[in-house]
Amino acid sequence: MEYWFLAPAAALMFGILALAPLGSQVLARGVVFIDLAVAQAAAAAALGATAWLDHPDFLAVQLAAATGALSCAALVAVLARIWPQQREALIGLIYVAGACLAMLAARSDPHGREHLSELLAADVLWAGWAQVATLASCALVVVLLQLRWPALLGRDRIFFPCFALVASMAVPTLGLLLVFACLIGPGLWLRAGFSMAQSLVSAMGAAGLGLLASWWLDAPSGACVALALAVWGVFSALLGKSLLKQKTTASQHGTERLG
Repeated sequence: MEYWFLAPAAALMFGILALAPLGSQVLARGVVFIDLAVAQAAAAAALGATAWLDHPDFLAVQLAAATGALSCAALVAVLARIWPQQREALIGLIYVAGACLAMLAARSDPHGREHLSELLAADVLWAGWAQVATLASCALVVVLLQLRWPALLGRDRIFFPCFALVASMAVPTLGLLLVFACLIGPGLWLRAGFSMAQSLVSAMGAAGLGLLASWWLDAPSGACVALALAVWGVFSALLGKSLLKQKTTASQHGTERLG
């Protein structure tokens, strides 16, 4: 296989490593819409940078995306404290506002529609080693927190800024849909009873199949990988139910033997 394929594969691997532990925290908190809201805010800010700045470089776009994501996360944290019962509804409206701002920014750029499509489902096959290094840095921080100081991710003051920064770094390379799939898919496998290692390895396998399918079919890679991860995430419900049934049966047999 050609060496150019290594960078997209590495980008996906590090993206999953960075996003999966954060996705498990999202599901534990019951704030699924925050994935889309923060990622959409990052995408809108990145699109605004490309529309209103004169040929911004990669760093400028990343800084704009980080600013948008952090602002969204701060707004979500404030609104959740003011009206916690309607937290998901408020986050949903923030997502809608971010999507509308992205569309308005796209109108200011002659290539706005193309940039909007890229931020929604980026072509991962074009990921370079600069993007890989960015995602690898995010993965290193998140994995270190998960292994050494797992309690820190349970604190809102640590989780929300960390989540916003990682999402903002991932969106320009992976796209909003793929970021959401990388967050939620592994989290569903964890909640189905599988270990973090099993969830990560199987997610990478699904992402690899999606990437290969996009190459063979000459189809958009972001959409193919996101679709593969979405199907894989839904499949966790069936395997989780089977695993739970096996554990229940084994427990019953153990009880009968003791009796």
